[in-house]
Amino acid sequence: METPKKQPCRKNEYQKVSFDLKLSIIDEINNGQISANYACKKYGISRGTLAYWIKKLSNFESKSKAMSKNDELKKLRQRIEELEFVKDFQQDIIADFENITGEHLSKKYLPEALAKEIEKKRLNLSKESGSINASE
Repeated sequence: METPKKQPCRKNEYQKVSFDLKLSIIDEINNGQISANYACKKYGISRGTLAYWIKKLSNFESKSKAMSKNDELKKLRQRIEELEFVKDFQQDIIADFENITGEHLSKKYLPEALAKEIEKKRLNLSKESGSINASE
């Protein structure tokens, strides 16, 4: 009886996956766009490899995002301040226009909250101009 010859084990050849692709796969999983099992099938990687990437690279990704979130918050706060300044300036112009013309168009054409703010500004302007005229 002849024993069959053992064939050498064939090693699986894997494609090297780029760092950016690893991060994008992990991001898709964390955002709930795809499941881990689907990612394994889609990209042809084992679940163990994917678990290793998630363990190693989730910290990297969260650190880089945390720093960018702080920068983003600063930018958004600055933008809010700019927009509030523009809003106040526009409301002052509208209130001044209404004082000059005597027409209260803000009540007709603007939302109620904005119309109330403009009304307050208009009353403040009329009080200020009344006190200036009284002192003259």
